[in-house]
Amino acid sequence: MIKEEKIAAVIASQNLSANAAEVLKKRYLCRDERGLVMETPGEMFLRVAAHVSQAEIKQGGNEKIFRRKFLTMMQRMEFLPNSPTLMNAGLPQGQLSACFVLPVVDSLAGIFEALKCMALIHQSGGGTGFSFSRLRPKNDVVRATGGVASGPVSFMRIFDTATDVIKQGGRRRGANMATLRVDHPDILEFIQAKEKPGFLENFNISVAATDEFMRRARQGGEIELINPRTEQATGRINAAKTMDCIANSAWQGGDPGMIFIDRINAAHPLPGLIESTNPCGEQPLLPFESCNLGSINLAKLVVRGEMNWERLMELVSLAVRFLDDVIDMNCYPLQQIEETTLQSRKIGLGVMGFAEMLILMNISYNSQESVRLAEVVMKFITQAAREASARLGEERGSFPLFEESRLKSWSAMRNATVTTIAPTGTISIIAGTSSGIEPLFALAFVRRVLEGARLLEVSSLFEDAAVARGIYTPELKAELARKGSAADMAGLPQDLKELFVTALDIPAEQHVRIQAAFQKYTDNAVSKTVNLPESATVDDVLNVYNLAYDLGCKGVTVFRYGSRSQVLYQGHGETVPGCKYCG
Repeated sequence: MIKEEKIAAVIASQNLSANAAEVLKKRYLCRDERGLVMETPGEMFLRVAAHVSQAEIKQGGNEKIFRRKFLTMMQRMEFLPNSPTLMNAGLPQGQLSACFVLPVVDSLAGIFEALKCMALIHQSGGGTGFSFSRLRPKNDVVRATGGVASGPVSFMRIFDTATDVIKQGGRRRGANMATLRVDHPDILEFIQAKEKPGFLENFNISVAATDEFMRRARQGGEIELINPRTEQATGRINAAKTMDCIANSAWQGGDPGMIFIDRINAAHPLPGLIESTNPCGEQPLLPFESCNLGSINLAKLVVRGEMNWERLMELVSLAVRFLDDVIDMNCYPLQQIEETTLQSRKIGLGVMGFAEMLILMNISYNSQESVRLAEVVMKFITQAAREASARLGEERGSFPLFEESRLKSWSAMRNATVTTIAPTGTISIIAGTSSGIEPLFALAFVRRVLEGARLLEVSSLFEDAAVARGIYTPELKAELARKGSAADMAGLPQDLKELFVTALDIPAEQHVRIQAAFQKYTDNAVSKTVNLPESATVDDVLNVYNLAYDLGCKGVTVFRYGSRSQVLYQGHGETVPGCKYCG
């Protein structure tokens, strides 16, 4: 057992916050058979670096050099991999990926095979995505029994119940994504499935919207509903009314989201049909594929108000190598997942700390300059990551499906995809920065984490700015803790209010424009919540959907203030939006 005093000393020496320490102890640090913590945060990073760098030996690289480099970028909080890598690297479990998609075949055996696979993945710390679009609709014929089918939504309940009793690896809540094509006969039941309290609580759900549906929803007209068993039309629905139904359900409780499935497949570099994504929607995958993610902390790369592009280039190259090494050092939960993953070798390098980066550069999140910089930064990262993957391809060999891919114009390529924007829920807490590409959630808020713990978080950047201006009084601190936002604080300089704008202060259109700016230069997709005030209308939700589609997003999720149970609480106890599956 590691004594609490030693952990506290290590945390202080590594400049980890109290909240980071709490999360690390609850979810990441190794424990003995009695459940007692047996490593420090520094030893955790060493364990991860030592394990992942073993791939260098297999590939003829210098294991010692890269172990040191991997360790340094994690210790500095410049880069962190997804949670399963931090939790499982170097341990018997050994499963290092966060994202999986499983097929659901239209047979009882196929459905329960997917359920078994899901259980094994959740046990190892991964999250799962499913398309239920291949299941025959409710009341369709079942010839084997002479009965009728219960439909996709009914079977989703089984997956939800199983998830309820399986904590991911004992340290992560089970997380699922369910998608259904908009032309499935049961689409209206699916759209409204989560309006019932307590139903499908372990699922995010998304409508797989086609380009035809989006056109007809705005221009008027109907789309055909197709029975997946017969591939024949069974009826028609009004596209605009269906879009209204989606928006109304999302207005009430945040679900369903939308994924633009034709756009996802048009951008995919490999043969095969993508039907679903991982639980937060940022990683579209083929059936039985997995992907491991990692994020660069942009806030750590601002030096005297300017981006350190040279260090960013170094980190991108090193992170691509790290994530590719993870593929080789991974213990996959199923042989078919291993075989499929090794064919494409997809990785997903993303970012966190974007909002704090902007503040350090004196740029408001709610500005045109922030949108421009989002494009610049992500274009730089994806180009650098692609070049790093090409060098690895020359060094180690391209991914096996390279000649069948749209990347074959390159001389070599190690990974079919290289970039993804993940939500970075708990790893951003460890890094002490803002989540993914989200704005500051609030300047003071309470976060509910695993096992019901409540963590108060206050923006240190705001505190520093207020102290520097000589205005950080006990009264201001109390008001900040009570409200969480600076928008209507009397006596606060306007430039500080604009610089420290928070999620609910930002217009929905700006949220979407930031997402689209990152999506423009991201291989996979972008996890981003469009936060809406409590006063938002269903029409506001529809406007978000249309703008996201017009600007090239691959999907979109909205969350209206106070519309359902959440994990982030503004100030002292007011409910504010948050993704329960993040991290």
